[in-house]
Amino acid sequence: MFAIVEIAGQQFKVSKDQRLYVHRLPQDEGAEVVFDKVLLLADDGKINVGAPAIQGAAVKAKILRHLKGDKVIVFKKKRRKGYRVKRGHRQLFSQIQVEDIVTKGFKPAKQEAKKAESKKAETKKAKSKKAEPEKAAAVKAEKPKAASKKSAAKPKAKVDDLKKIEGIGPKIAQILVEAGIDSFAKLAKANPDDIRNLLVEKGGKRYAMHNPDTWPKQAQLAADGKWDELQTLQDQLKGGRE
Repeated sequence: MFAIVEIAGQQFKVSKDQRLYVHRLPQDEGAEVVFDKVLLLADDGKINVGAPAIQGAAVKAKILRHLKGDKVIVFKKKRRKGYRVKRGHRQLFSQIQVEDIVTKGFKPAKQEAKKAESKKAETKKAKSKKAEPEKAAAVKAEKPKAASKKSAAKPKAKVDDLKKIEGIGPKIAQILVEAGIDSFAKLAKANPDDIRNLLVEKGGKRYAMHNPDTWPKQAQLAADGKWDELQTLQDQLKGGRE
């Protein structure tokens, strides 16, 4: 006898006394769990298929332990941007043992919980209907205040993505934004020597290797919206250098 049951969003073929690994369950180790989404039952050649689940059928199991899977390395890289991220991930699993397969007569506790929730929802609706006139009056009184707050709010200044400039990575873009160079127009007017001194001052001597001579030219094309010309120029550059 075996059954096809849905456990934590996955379907498993299980039989009695079988051990298997599933996605981490919220219960503690040693707890007994019941899965009532049985999709198929097979007993002595007789097959019962649910639509989608079989009413009255369930699979009873016991949680043996919680564990983690093997480590998986995730590596991300963005070309010509100096962006590299390496992370590890271990999936959380639970090992369970099937103790019994109930073919019929099982009544899930969820039905009683749903009934109680429906009763609570009905009482809340009744209370909300009584309180609707008071809430409407309060909302009308608060609307002018909300409008005054919106009018007092100042619009935020637009910040351009400086990483679109060949040779500028996330760290360099952060240094430029903190120094007040947060748009293509400001970068186009900046002096390359001043930018070089700024990088060394804020980031250290390791930033002296960067050459910002072409950054104002690229920024001017970006500020003018000439993206095709900027792309052709960047194809001729190597790391932002001519």
